[in-house]
Amino acid sequence: MDRTECPVRDVAAEARICIFSQRNLQRLVSRCADYRFEDVICEVDDVDLLAPGRGKSFEIGRRISNRLAQHLSVSSVSPGVEKVTLGKSYDLFFAKCLFPSDLLALNAVPGWRQRSKVAVCWLAEIWVNQLDKLKGHLKILSQFDYVLLNCSASSQPLQDAIGRPCSYVVPGIDAMLFCPYPNPPVRCVDVYSLGRRSEVTHKALLKMAESNSFFYVYDTIHRMDTFHSSQHRTLVASIAKRSRYFVANAAKIDRHFETQGQSEIGYRFLEGAAAGAVMLGEPPTNEAFAENFDWADAVIHMPFDTPDVGEILSDLDSQHERLEDIRRNNVANSLLRHDWAYRWRAILYMAGLEPRARLEAREKRLKELAEEVEETSSNIPTGVVQKVE
Repeated sequence: MDRTECPVRDVAAEARICIFSQRNLQRLVSRCADYRFEDVICEVDDVDLLAPGRGKSFEIGRRISNRLAQHLSVSSVSPGVEKVTLGKSYDLFFAKCLFPSDLLALNAVPGWRQRSKVAVCWLAEIWVNQLDKLKGHLKILSQFDYVLLNCSASSQPLQDAIGRPCSYVVPGIDAMLFCPYPNPPVRCVDVYSLGRRSEVTHKALLKMAESNSFFYVYDTIHRMDTFHSSQHRTLVASIAKRSRYFVANAAKIDRHFETQGQSEIGYRFLEGAAAGAVMLGEPPTNEAFAENFDWADAVIHMPFDTPDVGEILSDLDSQHERLEDIRRNNVANSLLRHDWAYRWRAILYMAGLEPRARLEAREKRLKELAEEVEETSSNIPTGVVQKVE
């Protein structure tokens, strides 16, 4: 078993949870939030982390096996992952997957289902229009007792397809890592844009950055791998809680050919809110967003392709009290509602397991931090956007 980048549990405690992790197979920065969830679980529960590595034929094996599984109802094709063996049985087997293609890696663990009293898969991204092209993947998914999804519109169609309970769950965040309290840093970054973006808005922000003392942080590399997932999350959190504004749009807003108009919550909303930045963008048009981000000004609406972003920022900068209320509300609600601890508690309840004392201690600390945030009025200088003529 590989415990790469996972906090070491108390060796005196018998592991009751087995987490199947993709961290040694996939190192894209887009997966680091999921790996941080696994780290949090390791901190609050008794866990064995199963993280198999790539075999010699991983790249070609992954492509061939996924192509076969799209068209054939087979679940035993190998994606070139090193074989591992479970040496004991567990109360809960938990797999956190980003895409359906991740499921094939489970074939590297013979007997995983027989070794698990309860098996839960959290599959972040699966779009309704994909279901008829995932025959083999769905066969693997049907072996789980429960399936959790980040795509709300996909839960019922997927449940109908696999005959297993499928539920929507809003993504989570390490709210304590992203929290700017108790010692809020100066918000020296004017705008932070992470991941996919509108080129129209991006060009407008670049012009502002070139013409004034305006600090705009954005990605310059496509499909990045990371050396160390937890260090990457720490870096993102450090920048986010030093940012005044944070761009957040509905998941894959610029990939209609893939989503077919399905509107879902992505990680950007969790990151921006937890860091206390003022979020700008187009939120999802679904009930899940309205229910989970229901406080005032959670997101300031800014159309995806907005050329006049400078005017929007200048107007907001004139509303100091409103901005401070937004920051406090974003942080407090994240601490009370969106930390990974709450998502893990819900999974334990689903599996019929009692939470460990370490989970309860984390929840207590989250509530204490939220109370501190709600009682604090920040006087930290945040700068003013200079309008570009």
